[in-house]
Amino acid sequence: MFKRILVATDGTALSKKAVDSAIALAVQNDSDLVALTVVPRYPKSYFEGSMSFSAEDIGRIEKQWADKAQAMLDKIRDRARERGVRIRTAQASSDLVAESIVAAAKKHRSDLIVMASHGRKGLKRLLLGSETQQVLVRSSLPVLVLR
Repeated sequence: MFKRILVATDGTALSKKAVDSAIALAVQNDSDLVALTVVPRYPKSYFEGSMSFSAEDIGRIEKQWADKAQAMLDKIRDRARERGVRIRTAQASSDLVAESIVAAAKKHRSDLIVMASHGRKGLKRLLLGSETQQVLVRSSLPVLVLR
């Protein structure tokens, strides 16, 4: 049914469950899997006037974040391959998480996006926002949301 599934993960326990479900779905459908994580950029504007970091320091911090994200993706790749799933990993560096997920799904010609949602409601959802909700709004692809 699905030829290529994109699973978005941030390394949290909840997104790990989404990864496990995406791997199982890929096994069931003999699908390719793309594991994606979006690494935020260093928030330079938060510290204007109070702390100064050099471009070199910011680059080092962002590289540490990217390396940590790649280690997480490597573990996902190994778990998927153990189950016989054809997988590729991808990393995006952006503060626009939902847009990055939708763009990656398009780039990799995915048929389905799998991701987790914390299921926040009311004021918490309004204040914290929901990347999952934004993906649902922006994507023309089916999105499987797991909690």
